[in-house]
Amino acid sequence: MSYLPYKRADRVAVLLQEEISRVIFEELKDPRVGRVTITRVRLTDDLKFARVYFNVLGGAEQAVQCLAGLRRAKGFIRNQIRLNTDLRFIPELEFHYDDTLDYSDRIEELLKEIHSSQAGKE
Repeated sequence: MSYLPYKRADRVAVLLQEEISRVIFEELKDPRVGRVTITRVRLTDDLKFARVYFNVLGGAEQAVQCLAGLRRAKGFIRNQIRLNTDLRFIPELEFHYDDTLDYSDRIEELLKEIHSSQAGKE
């Protein structure tokens, strides 16, 4: 008996990430949902709920508008997933802004400040 290296929830999460990205890019017409990148999908082990993390160009104001557009299109996105995959149950989608890129940019800025202040002391 061989064991798979990943849980089923992990494999389905990858499928959902690809499919949600495709639907947003090709089929969603909401102008609030612009340059969106689906960064990851976290799925519960029972495959009933999915947290979809996204990032968008344009800052915090654009992220708020994009989040509203994604929440409004949630039913459409779930329906497209249902039509284009062989999943028996489509999980409930919950969208969240992924601020890891903002966080890493802030850390980079702080490191540059530290480096420049140390160079000034020498």
